[in-house]
This record gives sequence, C-alpha cells and structure tokens, in this order.
Amino acid sequence: MIETARKGWEIVRFEGDKPSVREEIVTAEFPLTVMLNGKEFATMVCSPTDIEDLVVGFLASEGVIRFYDEIASLSIDDRQGFAYVEVKNPPDMIQNNHSKRFIGSCCGKSRQFYFQSDVKTAKTVTSKQTITVHQCYALMDQLQQKSVQFKETGGVHNAAVSTVDDILTMRTDIGRHNALDKVYGDILRQRMPLKDKVIIFSGRISSEVLLKVSKMGIGILISKSAPTDLALQLADDLGITAIGFVRHHKMNIYTHQERVVEVNESNLYTSESTTCKSWNN
Repeated sequence: MIETARKGWEIVRFEGDKPSVREEIVTAEFPLTVMLNGKEFATMVCSPTDIEDLVVGFLASEGVIRFYDEIASLSIDDRQGFAYVEVKNPPDMIQNNHSKRFIGSCCGKSRQFYFQSDVKTAKTVTSKQTITVHQCYALMDQLQQKSVQFKETGGVHNAAVSTVDDILTMRTDIGRHNALDKVYGDILRQRMPLKDKVIIFSGRISSEVLLKVSKMGIGILISKSAPTDLALQLADDLGITAIGFVRHHKMNIYTHQERVVEVNESNLYTSESTTCKSWNN
C-alpha cells in the first residue's frame, strides 16, 4: 500500500534561544517509474496520492493519449514504485523524445524538450467564459481553505478545476506540475466538459504549467503566485487569461483581460488590446 502523504519527524525547535523537542509533520516524496507498453517511459518524483490520476494526466499532457478510453490497462505497483500502462495506439514520438526521462518534483522538462513535443499538443483556447474579480478572490479562498496538507506541512502545491463559483475537483502534490497532471487525470476519468471551467493554482505560473493548462482547453488560470515572462508570452499566444498574485483581495491580470468583467466595464483598454501588464484591485 502506498505510504501516507504526510509523516511525523522528530525535530529540535528553537523559539528565540529556547530549544524544545517535538514532532513535525512533513510531506512524503515518492519515486514513480512509468512503464509504457512494456518500455520505460519516465520516472517522476511525486506525492504518493492519486497515482492513477497522475499517470493519466501526465500521459495526456505529454500527448500520448487524448482520452481516457485510449488506455487499455493501467496498474500500480506501489511497493516497487512502478506504473504499468498499455495504450491502444502509441504515437511514434514516444521512444524518440521520452525514453527513460527523469522528471523532478519541482523542475519540469527543459525548454528545448518541450518545444520539440508540446508544439503539437498545446492548443489555442477560444473559451468565451468570463469571471468577476470577486469570483477570483472567492475561488482562491476556497482553495486555501481546502489545502489541509499545505497547512500541516507547508510543502505541497494544490491545483483545482472549478466553475466560476465552486471547486469541482482538487489534487495535491509536492510538484506543481504533478498537481496539475493529477487534476487533469481526474477530469479525464470523469469525462468532465471543460469549456466553461477555471484552473485554480497555488504555484508559480511557469511555461510548463501554462502549456498544461492549454492542453486541457481551459481559458482562465488563477494563481496565488507569480508568472514568468515565457509563460505570459505563451498565454498571450494561446488565448489564456493568466491571473497571478491572487491574495489579500489583490490580483494581477497579465493576459487576455477581456474575460474579467470589471476590466471590460472600466474601459481601461481599447478593444484591440487583449493583454495588459497588471490590474490591482
């Protein structure tokens, strides 16, 4: 059985110059090797929860599958740390670009790698869904309230899919991209329609994160943290509204601000403009 996502660890705690011995809760880390159609595909470091969701979402974000039904079989050997997957029609690019890769819990693929493979699977999002500023604040508050493991350990990221009003599904992992893959896997398994949905995210908006969101076809990404410049260039090109630093009833809208109701009402930008640097409320 997969170990718990949290463990107790004896520490010496200092408060000022006074030491004390206590047990601290820390997050668990789990190496998982994905065997795809009998061959080693990738090894990732993740949290030991929702492993099937992670594998399904990872394969989808890598372009190996598009739908859950394309998986013929999936089994997890959690004692040895292996996932065995058989897909019905594996693409030709699998062995050329993916063989025996190692994917860490914090850093994803190199820039050179994702330009080779992701260009075929990332897609422009045309969602007409809109959202209000206060809905953004409320969704981030929901994510924070549901983040039990983060409150206990401070060592994980959270990703959720929501309507503009309520979170529908949420997953947690030590890696921000793993958390997104887990939630992607869950929505594929549920066959959840995504055209009117929103991603709520605790981590930095990197280029890899942005590409994963584009592959889901979701047009609004709300994050507690900062974006990178490459992520914003991709968000602008791929039609994604990237909203960062959502905290303490403040937020920045970096791209495609037309999906945020108050920006359109304010007439701050001309109709030709789809990207702004920031919106602080």
